[in-house]
Amino acid sequence: MKSFVYKTLVVQLLAQGTGRCPVLAHLSYDADDPFAVSAVFAHDGRVLASWRLDRQMLSDGLVRPVGVGDVRMRPEATGLWHELRLEFLGDVRPDGSRHHAVVFAWAPAIAAFLRETQQVVPTGRERFPADELLAEILSTAESE
Repeated sequence: MKSFVYKTLVVQLLAQGTGRCPVLAHLSYDADDPFAVSAVFAHDGRVLASWRLDRQMLSDGLVRPVGVGDVRMRPEATGLWHELRLEFLGDVRPDGSRHHAVVFAWAPAIAAFLRETQQVVPTGRERFPADELLAEILSTAESE
C-alpha cells in the first residue's frame, strides 16, 4: 500500500514591488506523520523556505479563511480561476518586523493532492503513535 504522496506545483510568490513570480512548491505527505503536509518552496535550485502545514487546515483553507498564527490561508477567486492564498510569517528581522511571504496556488491542484493523501490515510483514521514515541524517549533516557 502506498504510504507517501509527492507533488510539485508551480505557484506564484507575491514579491514586494515586482508582483507575482513563479516558484516551485514541493508538497509531500507521509503516512508516518498523518496530520502534516511538508511544503518546500524553491527557485533556481535554491530552497527559499520550508514549512510543515496541518493537512486539515490546508483542506479548510480551500473553502474558508483559516489560521491565526504564522500561517494563514484563504480561498481567492478571479472569474473562473480559483486559488489558495497562503500567508507565512517568518523570523523576526533586526528592525523588529517579521519576514512575510504570500503564495498563491491553483486550488484544484491542491485539492487533487489532498485527495491523494486521503487515499493513503483518510481523515479520522490518522493515528499518532504516542505509546511508541514515549517508549522510544524512555529507552533513550535509560541508556544515557
